[in-house]
Amino acid sequence: MASGRAVEALRAYRSVLKATHKAFAGDTFMLQQSAAEVRKKFEENRHVSSEADIQRLLEDATEASSFISTMIIQAKATPSGAFGIWRI
Repeated sequence: MASGRAVEALRAYRSVLKATHKAFAGDTFMLQQSAAEVRKKFEENRHVSSEADIQRLLEDATEASSFISTMIIQAKATPSGAFGIWRI
């Protein structure tokens, strides 16, 4: 059975991925790139064992998920060639 921290890390990982899927819906390139970056960041910290560091990383992931969900916008080309900004 997974430890409590492992479960928290998995939840944080899924939360960040879910936020990127929402923010970049319909943009295959950005979905792939963001998923790869999220995976890379989590893999880089896989072996962190300090409780304080783990807590900080979990808080960072929560903050990243919130930031992506509320602050990322996508510009889409209008028929005139201008860009309209749509809040996600």
